Amino acid sequence: MSKYAAFGILWLCGWCVAVGHTAARYYEAPALNGDGVFSLLRRYKLDRFSCNHEQFYKINNLKRNAPLIVGRYYKLPIQIYAFNGHTIRSSIGIDDYDLALRIQRYNEAMHQAGLRERDFRQDKELWVPWHLLHCPNPDIPASATPQSTLIAPSPPSSSASKRVRGRIFPIFGPQYEHVPLVDTRLRGKVFYIVSGHGGPDPGALGKRRGHTLCEDEYAYDVALRLARLLVAHGATAYMITRDKNDGIRDAQILACDTDEVIWGDLPMLRGQKARLFQRSDVINQLYAHHRAQGVADQLTIVIHVDSRNRKQRTDLFFYHHPDSELSMRIARVLHRTMARKYRRYRANGQYHGTVSARDLHMLREVRTPSVYIELANIRNAFDQRRIVLRDNRQALAKWLCEGLLSIYAQP
Repeated sequence: MSKYAAFGILWLCGWCVAVGHTAARYYEAPALNGDGVFSLLRRYKLDRFSCNHEQFYKINNLKRNAPLIVGRYYKLPIQIYAFNGHTIRSSIGIDDYDLALRIQRYNEAMHQAGLRERDFRQDKELWVPWHLLHCPNPDIPASATPQSTLIAPSPPSSSASKRVRGRIFPIFGPQYEHVPLVDTRLRGKVFYIVSGHGGPDPGALGKRRGHTLCEDEYAYDVALRLARLLVAHGATAYMITRDKNDGIRDAQILACDTDEVIWGDLPMLRGQKARLFQRSDVINQLYAHHRAQGVADQLTIVIHVDSRNRKQRTDLFFYHHPDSELSMRIARVLHRTMARKYRRYRANGQYHGTVSARDLHMLREVRTPSVYIELANIRNAFDQRRIVLRDNRQALAKWLCEGLLSIYAQP
């Protein structure tokens, strides 16, 4: 064989490896609150390598130093290869044992940090950071990483005086956006508040004095009130379902609309299953971020309004996943709190709410413990008073918060 023919074969083999590398898809992750490019890459231990930064801008078609949008998914300089179940070297076509060992350690570190759900030997996916193949030696000092820039989904209030005082949360609406810190009993606790339906799906519908009651609007208002109370006690609370125009509202009839989005300004998908996965995926990404920070106490609370025969009255009832003992305990504490409040404030002192196990998506697919709450029967005239009256919606949120304080509050 001539040297030219041999060179051609070597060149062709090298080209095949290159094609294999470029064919591997890139891992995608959302920008979280406070993220810039440096902090997003730092979360995945990619920030010390300049080629990772260059590749990030390239594969996302971004200009250098471009800000990130919260909730938007970005391609990371991590390529995903199929693991063949034998060796890392044979899986991605390399001969370097030390390189394969570094790839293995990187995957194990990501699994240990909670940034990937399963070990690569289980899900058969190898994460290969760009720098391990292209610039294995760090060339950016740790002290060089700047503070991140961010485009937040909700802009801050225009009130200068309130901005000076801080603790402004525009999602609660102009009347309620300033949230004074009552105490710090929930500091270090993270809650994900998900009100049911929204966007293209109003949920259950009821009729009251010629008006239509939409489930998503009333569940959202109670969810906002609960989130505000949690924040007042020092918690981190994410409103996963969001409406920029509808903060906390005090009217009895809440207008139905379809402009709700998911955390990060993600438009709600039309298919029910896709919408549910959209919510659980966002929660799981946020969970991984906070777990990497060392946050142990995280909880998802899902709020709905039930629909039954209009003659049937119901009290608040709670669902937990059959396989989660922690979720069951939390649901039972909330149930006992409601029973105690009903004995005090309801004329006959009776409470008929229940706690039961259900294999629902938002109980099964989120990585946090989760509790699913049904507030009332939206079609029953007596139950409707529980959600149409402002003071009742506030009481529901307050009592749920009291139950959570009894579980999570620091002494």
